[in-house]
Amino acid sequence: MKPNDSGKGLDTILRAKLLAEAASAAEQAYAPYSGFRVGAAVLGGRGAIYRGANVENASLGLGTCAERVALASAYAAGERDIIAVAVACVDAPQGAPLEQRMPCGACRQWIQELAPQAAIIVPGAERSFTLQELMPLAFSLDSGHRNGRGGLG
Repeated sequence: MKPNDSGKGLDTILRAKLLAEAASAAEQAYAPYSGFRVGAAVLGGRGAIYRGANVENASLGLGTCAERVALASAYAAGERDIIAVAVACVDAPQGAPLEQRMPCGACRQWIQELAPQAAIIVPGAERSFTLQELMPLAFSLDSGHRNGRGGLG
């Protein structure tokens, strides 16, 4: 499966597995201030799944989201081909609208930078989403000219 499949190649079983991994990761979240535990599971092109959970801090701006933890874990492991990002907000009210279960703006920007072609999967949605759907005209400095170290050059 190629990353630009935008989830079209993800079968129902794989989507369910990623959502289950995300929900399991959410159980490890540290969210004493918001009480809103979130987990994420990132599927890499080599088939590995990288998990993350939100971690809050008393200095509220220093907390980090599950999606960013999972993406950073994937990159730290050398993964550069991100196929999908599944997000589970286990404390979202039952029947909450999709808007309350989607990645926040900061996480969408991370996805733009590190996994722009990834399918975005949330519980309760009948399909996956593309970043273009969630963040049209996303900010980017990428002109298609990256140097050998992964930076702009």
